[in-house]
Amino acid sequence: MDAFLDGFAVVAQPDTLFYCLIGVLIGMLIGVLPGLGPAATMAILLPIVVTVGDPIAGVIMMAGVYYGAQYGGTITSVLLRIPGEASSVVTVFDGFALAKQGKAGTALGIAAIGSFVGATLSIIALSLTAPLVASWAVDFGPPEYAALALLGVLLVATIGSGSKLKALIAAAIGLLLATVGKDQFSGAERFTFGSMELSQGIDFVVVAMGLFGVSEILHNLEERHGKPHVPAKVANVWPSRKELKEASPAIGRGSVIGFFLGVLPGGGAVMSSLAAYATEKRVSKHPEEFGRGSIKGVAAPETANNAAATSSFIPLLTLGIPANASMAMLFAALLVLGITPSPALVEENPELFWGVVNSMYIGNVFLLLLSIPLVGIFVRILRVRPAILAPITALITILGAYTLNNSTFDIFLMIAFGIVGYLMKKAGFEPGPMVLAFVLGSILENNVRRSLIIFDGDPTGFVTDSISGPILAVFVLVALWPVARALLDRRQRRTSLSESTPREDSLR
Repeated sequence: MDAFLDGFAVVAQPDTLFYCLIGVLIGMLIGVLPGLGPAATMAILLPIVVTVGDPIAGVIMMAGVYYGAQYGGTITSVLLRIPGEASSVVTVFDGFALAKQGKAGTALGIAAIGSFVGATLSIIALSLTAPLVASWAVDFGPPEYAALALLGVLLVATIGSGSKLKALIAAAIGLLLATVGKDQFSGAERFTFGSMELSQGIDFVVVAMGLFGVSEILHNLEERHGKPHVPAKVANVWPSRKELKEASPAIGRGSVIGFFLGVLPGGGAVMSSLAAYATEKRVSKHPEEFGRGSIKGVAAPETANNAAATSSFIPLLTLGIPANASMAMLFAALLVLGITPSPALVEENPELFWGVVNSMYIGNVFLLLLSIPLVGIFVRILRVRPAILAPITALITILGAYTLNNSTFDIFLMIAFGIVGYLMKKAGFEPGPMVLAFVLGSILENNVRRSLIIFDGDPTGFVTDSISGPILAVFVLVALWPVARALLDRRQRRTSLSESTPREDSLR
């Protein structure tokens, strides 16, 4: 407890507070700008961290960039239908639908409150249970990650608001796209057609910005051609008591899901937001509302991804295992500063450990205080005429795609995916399952192949494993549930029909 309180004393230093504020501000800004991302920003800031002087302040600033980006990514998802971060892909479905209904302020307000609650609860859980949860997470290996990714791919089919068959087809295409590039095991090139650029694989941000951003620009230009622009009606940024009551259960469930999935390397904010959204849709009495402007469809994924962003610090700080690319950059920053993340970090450098953890309490307060007042400024983007908004949005997406690898090839690839997304929308396909399956595809393939090496090529090892076996059992239950429910409904209809037939005969 003394070390925990000493951590607050470290954060309370004026220079440390300043770097924490700078970190969350940068994170929020790069979250608003699609394409740059927290990992790339942290890589750019890495030389600056060395010159800060105080290692703790430098690490706190880098941490602020990461979880601050989770807030910022929501803004473009709601206002422009462009996910600023991979974890904001699911927010696009209901967030943008609410914006089209004139409730952009409500969507962003709910997202900010859910993000704050999810992150704060996750920090409290991190502070209390870090050693226990870290020891549980270390038991996960390739079989467990493979089973989780497979379950995630199945859940992808539940997030589309249209046909489940079309969602599965789109997910299958996403899995295929994830195989493009060099095989990590053999080095063989797959589906590159002799292109040097494709040999490095397809960047997720290029796919997401094309399928969501460019396709939306094309779709809007078609829909609004020749029509006068009507400014969006923006409600109060602060949600009503009824809306908060409606979102509260989703925020609670999202916090729990995000915390536990964020601890697992390979789970992270993307899988957490997907799982939280799918859970809310399954438990809802009106699942048809999702994808058309549901408050819960914004609250759940935004709460989950911020909770996961916080809990992903557990394996990094206690085990030295980065859970994602951003954590890998933070891992690099620690090594540059002469600090080796390990289980001994808590005992050997408690000021750093508890300083970083406790800075998240203050950093999330900063973000809540900044995001709510600034929402009105971002909402004004919706009032800009389409003739002005479309070129600005296109410029943002082009700059974002170019800054990924300083490559014009990424720009043309993004435009190609934009045309594909436009055609998919015309044909009734949802782009979301394709994008999310693309993210999960590499996790699934790599861990399946690593698992088969461990099992000497015996696939039954997935079932007999003490952890992946139950996960696969959940996968089977989720896969068979729609079939079982259809059979039960059919039996109930037959029973009701047979009961009504004798009654009609007696009346006659």
